[in-house]
Amino acid sequence: MPFDTKLFQTFGYQIAELMEREEKIVIDPEELEALKALEEIPMIWKQRVGETEIARFQIAYDNEAVFVADEKGQLTSLDPRSGDVDWTVKTKQRFSGGVGAGEGMVLVGTSKGEVLAYNDDGHSLWTAQVSSEILSPPQVHRDIVIVRTVDARVYGLDAINGTHKWVYQGATPPLTVRSVAGVAISQGAVFAGFAGGKMVAMSLFNGNIGWEAVVSQPRGVTELERMTDITSTPAIDDQLVCAVAYQGRVGCFQVLDGAQIWTRESSSSAGLDMDKDYVYVTKDGGVLAAYDKYSGAGMWKQARLGSKKLSTPLVDGHYIIVGDDKGFVNMIRNYDGVILARSSTDGAPILSQPQQIPGGFVVQTAKGGVFAFSTR
Repeated sequence: MPFDTKLFQTFGYQIAELMEREEKIVIDPEELEALKALEEIPMIWKQRVGETEIARFQIAYDNEAVFVADEKGQLTSLDPRSGDVDWTVKTKQRFSGGVGAGEGMVLVGTSKGEVLAYNDDGHSLWTAQVSSEILSPPQVHRDIVIVRTVDARVYGLDAINGTHKWVYQGATPPLTVRSVAGVAISQGAVFAGFAGGKMVAMSLFNGNIGWEAVVSQPRGVTELERMTDITSTPAIDDQLVCAVAYQGRVGCFQVLDGAQIWTRESSSSAGLDMDKDYVYVTKDGGVLAAYDKYSGAGMWKQARLGSKKLSTPLVDGHYIIVGDDKGFVNMIRNYDGVILARSSTDGAPILSQPQQIPGGFVVQTAKGGVFAFSTR
């Protein structure tokens, strides 16, 4: 049976709506006052691009430039020091995934399954067609572009001309979460999580499977109860790769062979990041949790951020940066979870992971606001 993209998207939107119907966190008035009294994170600059209704764009930083995209098909390069526009490319396509940057390339994906490649001056290099909509940023490494599509395929494309080198087909259960799960690349391998709680390591060069690991097992009776999709990008270092599943578990595995180090009960549709000591997970319901990287022991939880929906966390030195659906960015101390500072943007949701830049970080809101803050 051919893959029905419209049916897949319909189920995806239905599940996304169900995920939004979480019980609201009741914030004590004193806690709200404490948030208001926090020191503000210094803003460096702000800029604006097009609004976003459905897509969730990731900002990219590479070669001393910040790259942002919007649904109207505009790609913009900004100066990371001032926010000034260096160049803008306006296309007739509808962007749905991006931005990826590296090796002198800037990459975006469209709702029609097109991969658009530009050089870092904004000149078009090539366009490639894949099977379906692209929701996560394409990545480039060692002259190979990795693209993930909404139908659970991962493509390896030639970075010179966009021709197909290989494709991997992941599992597609009857019900899945429409997600922006991307891929992590390290040591000549591509790491990706899929529906059903499985994480796969495949060769960057030919797509061959190196190992498969189970992060979370489906549980329950109904298809909805049994959903346990990995909806975010794995976090990786030289030794460990970690992933978290919606309605499932968080776990860390050895990079070389996929051997399980630990797993813990957790549910996240936003994702995780890690440093040399801890794994930081944005849990469903507005909680940020830290686990010991090598044992999985719970270290701390921060549930007083005033929001039920947080972004993927960003590790920035001794700070954890996380945005929320009310347009706030929060700076949290890494070893104990204390909220150190907090700033507002334009009131629109910040759902993608903040992007680190020299001396700070930058976020993009659903209204198209691009805000850079200092961590110095």
